[in-house]
Amino acid sequence: MPESPEHRIPVDPWAGADTGGWELPSAELPALPPTLPYPPAPPTRPYSGPPAPAPPPPVARPVPSPVHPVPSPPSAPARQPAAGPPAPPPAAALPPQPGAALPPQPAAPLPPQPVAPPRQRRSKRRPAPPPAAPPPGSRAPKGYVPVPVRKRRRWPWLLLLALACCCGCPAYYGMPIWSQYPAHAALPARVADLSLRQDGRSTQAAQQLEAEVRKAHLLAEDTFAGVYANPDGKQVTVFGGTGFRFDPESAADDEIARLTEKYQLGSVETVDTGVRGRHQRCAVGRAEGDAVVVCTSVDHGSIASAVFTRLSLQDSAGLLDTLRGQIVSSDRN
Repeated sequence: MPESPEHRIPVDPWAGADTGGWELPSAELPALPPTLPYPPAPPTRPYSGPPAPAPPPPVARPVPSPVHPVPSPPSAPARQPAAGPPAPPPAAALPPQPGAALPPQPAAPLPPQPVAPPRQRRSKRRPAPPPAAPPPGSRAPKGYVPVPVRKRRRWPWLLLLALACCCGCPAYYGMPIWSQYPAHAALPARVADLSLRQDGRSTQAAQQLEAEVRKAHLLAEDTFAGVYANPDGKQVTVFGGTGFRFDPESAADDEIARLTEKYQLGSVETVDTGVRGRHQRCAVGRAEGDAVVVCTSVDHGSIASAVFTRLSLQDSAGLLDTLRGQIVSSDRN
């Protein structure tokens, strides 16, 4: 019957082996630097005199390198390393003694001063607000097709305004010139209840008036003069000419001023003709001892003046419009 392991006698594997060199440093591993114990906190004690001189610095002793632990035989007790005396505390750890000069402390650096950020220039124009977004989770109805919003442009309105200013103003001021110039004049044989007189005295007076008109208006294209009368003794002497006049209002003032000395005219009255570009002036005067009314009517294409007898100023102004309507005709018609 074989012997069970429990009944066998234990055998020491280290019996007869030399175990005296376990604590020797190994030649294969480098030596470690000395390890100093952490200095304990210095005790607080009352002042007992001047400070003692600082002890010499501790001498570093070689510390055996750690080796891998090797189980020792049961018969050999483990040896404990001898504990050396505690190292004295360093001089820097001693509390300051009263009366001793303290080492100069470095000045604390000043905190950095905050630097103000550069001032930003604000723009007067505010940015356009972003378009409103639909609420989250909303859905468009069935069949809805989004249509992009067309931005309105201002340039068509500005273009129309520019065209109105460039074309409307010349058309407004140029229409009277277009309708009144050029023109021609011809004396009809009868106007209303007046008939053109063909006797020698009337013909001579008409020729003299026509010469005065030609002399006063050198740029006139055509001149005319005639004497009209009715059976009741009312007499009208009409004269004038055709030609372009840029400022008919000033021409009307100049014509009535030319006739003032000849007919001894009084205060001049402005008569509204109702026609744009046509200006009329009338005044009361005297001719050969009789009271007369002298009127002149000027537009861009012609000038017509008349001397009326036995008529009021308003009737004379109305009759002059009738006469020039029969005598002067625009070539545009």
